[in-house]
Amino acid sequence: MAIPQRVMDYLRANGVREAPVLARLRAETAKLPNAMMQIAPEQGALLQMLVRLIGARRCVEVGTFTGYSALAVALALPDDGRITACDVSEEWTQVARRYWVEAGIAGKIDLRLAPATQTLDALLAAGGAGTIDFGFIDADKTGYDAYYERLLQLLRPGGLVVFDNVLWGGSVADPADRSADTEALRALNAKLATDQRIDLCMVPVGDGFSLCRKR
Repeated sequence: MAIPQRVMDYLRANGVREAPVLARLRAETAKLPNAMMQIAPEQGALLQMLVRLIGARRCVEVGTFTGYSALAVALALPDDGRITACDVSEEWTQVARRYWVEAGIAGKIDLRLAPATQTLDALLAAGGAGTIDFGFIDADKTGYDAYYERLLQLLRPGGLVVFDNVLWGGSVADPADRSADTEALRALNAKLATDQRIDLCMVPVGDGFSLCRKR
């Protein structure tokens, strides 16, 4: 069931501490053609809480868009924390770079404009297996499984990977929806449900988060 707007307004007013720079970035992104790709402020707050709870220092993000999630995570990291951000759009990430500089955290973010599988493979080839604390996947849905398998190798035991859009507006529960994105998410959700390499919790925040802790 959708949360009534008055309740959502209350939640955001009383349950989310959104930094002003994050609010400005969210407002600018809301005016763009692909604004629906933007995560919600309560999702950003949850990412920050998770990063702090596990004491993350090394993070990977797959799908950066205009940079809200990377900015949220970077603000929660210690001074020596770093994020490798994977995206393919110079246009959208130019917006991200402006806000990262404004927030004073640009030095924490290593933006790599290339297909994410290439970047993740390069991290693994450089000896990165078992060195990452936290990963966030919010990109092309048909690529989720490939990103997951690589990130799972990069994660340390006890590390966390978070998927966005796992409820996909409810389409994953609609057998009549056979689109490629829905089928990919449905298959991923079924895989995660029985994957003994992780501990799992799906959370109905935003369009659905799945939290996967590597055992």
